[in-house]
Amino acid sequence: MKYLLLIYSNPENWEHPLYLRDPRFLALPEEEREELTRQADRLWEEIIESGELVSGTALADPVNTRTVRARDGVPVATDGPYIEAKEQLAGYFVIDCETPERAAEIAARFPDARLAAVEIRPIMDFSGQEM
Repeated sequence: MKYLLLIYSNPENWEHPLYLRDPRFLALPEEEREELTRQADRLWEEIIESGELVSGTALADPVNTRTVRARDGVPVATDGPYIEAKEQLAGYFVIDCETPERAAEIAARFPDARLAAVEIRPIMDFSGQEM
């Protein structure tokens, strides 16, 4: 089953990998920051070697985002997202693993889960029958 892991972060610190610039990460003792970085490196190696990592990408700063709506056949593009939340979508990964529990285990090991949020969404195939 494929899962979409959505990484959320505060755009004030927007530079990837996000957790390395997060003030909460920077406030940790140096040894703890180094260990968290080693854990992240081990996670990447593990999910690449296991074949669970399908793809992933970092998104540009939300200031560069456009939202398009079509009303009565007329497209209208605006800047934004206009979200009042401090955390916005920063990037995503697609993983392919056996169970939702494994997807949650992987998501929890992202440093961003400790400092911000990682959302897990099952990906349906075109038939929608796997749900």
